[in-house]
Amino acid sequence: MQTSEKIMQDLLLMADIELNGNDPWDIQIRDERFFNRVLQDSSLGLGESYMDGWWECSAIDEFITRVIRAQLDQKVRNNTRYFFQVARAKLFNRQSEEKAFEVGIRHYDLGNELYQSMLDKRLTYSCGYWKTAKNLDDAQEAKLDLVCKKIGLKPGMTILDIGCGWGSFAKYAAEHYDVSVVGVTVSKEQLILANELCKGLPVELRLQDYREVQGKFDAVISIGSMEHIGTKNYKTYMQVVDRCLKENGIALIHTIGSNKSITTGEPWTDKYIFPNGVLPSISQLGGAMEGTFVMEDWHNFGPYYDKTLLAWYRNFEKAWPKLKEKYGSRFYRMWKYYLLSSAGGFRARSQQLWQMVFTQFGTPQPACRIN
Repeated sequence: MQTSEKIMQDLLLMADIELNGNDPWDIQIRDERFFNRVLQDSSLGLGESYMDGWWECSAIDEFITRVIRAQLDQKVRNNTRYFFQVARAKLFNRQSEEKAFEVGIRHYDLGNELYQSMLDKRLTYSCGYWKTAKNLDDAQEAKLDLVCKKIGLKPGMTILDIGCGWGSFAKYAAEHYDVSVVGVTVSKEQLILANELCKGLPVELRLQDYREVQGKFDAVISIGSMEHIGTKNYKTYMQVVDRCLKENGIALIHTIGSNKSITTGEPWTDKYIFPNGVLPSISQLGGAMEGTFVMEDWHNFGPYYDKTLLAWYRNFEKAWPKLKEKYGSRFYRMWKYYLLSSAGGFRARSQQLWQMVFTQFGTPQPACRIN
């Protein structure tokens, strides 16, 4: 009978990864319990065992890239645990109005100091647009301007920003395009700082679930919030956008996307980073739009998220000496694993970054620049 170590060794070799090897993507085992834990709990066990210090790796991002490309996650999946996770997602609406604020409390309310240290100067917590950008600040401004151009902003227009974060889009659009913006977030900490940053501008920010928004707008956008909507609510989201758009209005979604239709998030990420999060697929979003909207453009720049995450990681590492007293060593390992494993996922092309521009049925095709 093969030992758990031998099974893991054979699996990792399929991805050109050696146990205690010399390449930066090879993992160094610090606790022999690692093998059983990963075989029992797959990706959850892998992430938790790293948080516990049971293994090290000089290049976690490249390790994860190789694991995903070799589809090792499919070979060690705990089917019983995964079955119950999927069943729970099917039986319950994990992103209902009652649960909508959970991700705000557990993730976005971790502390504005953390995000100010990690993100760009505008606090844009989503993928940058690196087509011509040389640094993170430039990449995020280029992304914000790209959104503005795609929805054809003109002075005097009104915009609804679903999932406004720290108000980076609202502030940029108001300053550069002379528009007014209403933004909603589920994070109290985001709202406090966002109101400070947008002070004096025609920007109204609210602590509010998207389903509660009323009013009519020239454009509706969401940058990085569709990942929190949930499969049971995609149609509801589209109904809200339809309700809130003026005649001949335009909408844009900027979201991480999955190559296949799923109903639940990756177990480790769901437990420690984004509770109740799930990535939409093309067919899921298309099905939710069907009969209501016309797709004008579907733009994928997923590889830019690799660069964005690595930039965030470098900022996090640089800021850690002033953060460590508040957050502690286990948080450091958790956050490092989150940023670098996410970068590895995008490098392996298992996740995408989509920007979708769409209009209501019967609307003339917009003349604005798409990409």
